[in-house]
Amino acid sequence: MLNESLEQKKRILKDVQSEQDSRNIPLKHVGISDLRWPLVLRDRQKGEQHTVAVVSVAVDLPKDLRGTHMSRFVQCLQKLDVVNLSALEEVLDDLKESLLADRAFLKLEFPYFIQKEAPVSGLSSVMDLNCVYTVEKGERFMQKVEVQVPIQTLCPCSKEISSYGAHNQRATASLEVKAREFVWIEELADIADVGASAPVYGLLKRPDEKFVTEEAYDNPRFVEDAVREIALRLEEDSRIIWYRVTVKSYESIHNHNAFACVEKGWNECCTK
Repeated sequence: MLNESLEQKKRILKDVQSEQDSRNIPLKHVGISDLRWPLVLRDRQKGEQHTVAVVSVAVDLPKDLRGTHMSRFVQCLQKLDVVNLSALEEVLDDLKESLLADRAFLKLEFPYFIQKEAPVSGLSSVMDLNCVYTVEKGERFMQKVEVQVPIQTLCPCSKEISSYGAHNQRATASLEVKAREFVWIEELADIADVGASAPVYGLLKRPDEKFVTEEAYDNPRFVEDAVREIALRLEEDSRIIWYRVTVKSYESIHNHNAFACVEKGWNECCTK
């Protein structure tokens, strides 16, 4: 009787989303956003890591359909287990099939935690990184990884003109990459540190603090220097086919911040 009642309701309830639309305007993205979702990620040190993501998921909508079926987005996400490229592509395929779409889009924004050892004492502490996985599939599967890494910059000009000391500050290096194969978040974090005057740590004892302070002073970097150093390392990695690097310094002696950005291939049209 219960099943019969449910079937009767399905027949009675009107499917408004599937109505025809005569305005002749296709939509690039329709979907849901700001959904908090538990994730299991691959962790280079521990194997797996649990976190919570803010999710946006969408499909395209043909010009002749009024709307999409929002509940199906959550149904498709239920199938996501350990996050890897094949699992993400499978979710996109399910979205396309379930919603009769040509393209599907998924964005996961989440904190990721790495263990980082202090340079002298060797004490290990947790460092949190803000990360974004963005995947999309029409005919082909496309994926982009973004990692935001806290670093330190020390101003070369300040060091040059001052009798002692130099202004330094915390900065953020944002690395966005598209790759032929899987790239560890930890690998991108290591590359960001190479571009900095000195890395940032969660736990430092006095010998560590002395070392980091002097390392930054011996390695002054403008934001322009930092993005170029990071770009050089990304160019050396044959897996990476595209990147964009942005470094922003939270200036300690100014009422503004400083930033620089480089993107692979951005100036090709200008030099041809």
